[in-house]
Amino acid sequence: MSFILTAVIMFLFWILLSGEFGFILIASAIISCLFVSYLSHDLLIGKANVRLGLIRIFRFIKYLPWLMWQIVLSNIDLVKRTLHPKMPISPTIFSFKNELRTEMGMVALANSITLTPGTITVDVNEDEFIIHAVALELAEGLMEGEMQRRIKAIEGEEDV
Repeated sequence: MSFILTAVIMFLFWILLSGEFGFILIASAIISCLFVSYLSHDLLIGKANVRLGLIRIFRFIKYLPWLMWQIVLSNIDLVKRTLHPKMPISPTIFSFKNELRTEMGMVALANSITLTPGTITVDVNEDEFIIHAVALELAEGLMEGEMQRRIKAIEGEEDV
């Protein structure tokens, strides 16, 4: 499957760059793309599992409305904290265990945390996430693990 995807990507790129549609050019494009794809398909895509990739895309699309709602709620909370006369903030740095298996999952969770106002992902490694939050309540919300569970559901049961 990665051979076919690599060949198609190379052919489309060839057409995009050349803009020519003569028979000789198209024939040489097809032959060249097939040959180079045969030699290097594992470098560009690797072992592609298209079905799992599509499932993950649909799961991620399903996750986006929930993330947008969390961003809205966090914005409202941060505005209240900022406009409150006593400014109830309690900045804290905390960590929680990383239960995600893929780099895609770790990046998605780190970016989701950073996109949510009031929290920033400071560091991510295979063992833990280190987060800065402007309030202890935000830290407790992340420690509950709802966001990580949703990202874990995107990863799915199968390994790539």
